[in-house]
Amino acid sequence: MNAKKITGTIVLVVGIALLIVFATADLTGLGINPTSFGYVQVAGVIAGAVVSIGGLILLLKRQSPISNG
Repeated sequence: MNAKKITGTIVLVVGIALLIVFATADLTGLGINPTSFGYVQVAGVIAGAVVSIGGLILLLKRQSPISNG
């Protein structure tokens, strides 16, 4: 596994972890108001999704062929 795939995997896992933590903050007692989905949670879920997508792009991006010239 090359460095780009390892980096992509790590970024993807961190993004998914962020997404899960922020999405379930009220259920786990980390949220401020358990009756509503606050703006901090929304921002965290969006940030987790963006990081996950970035990791997925790094993971699935094909490596350019090495030129001999």
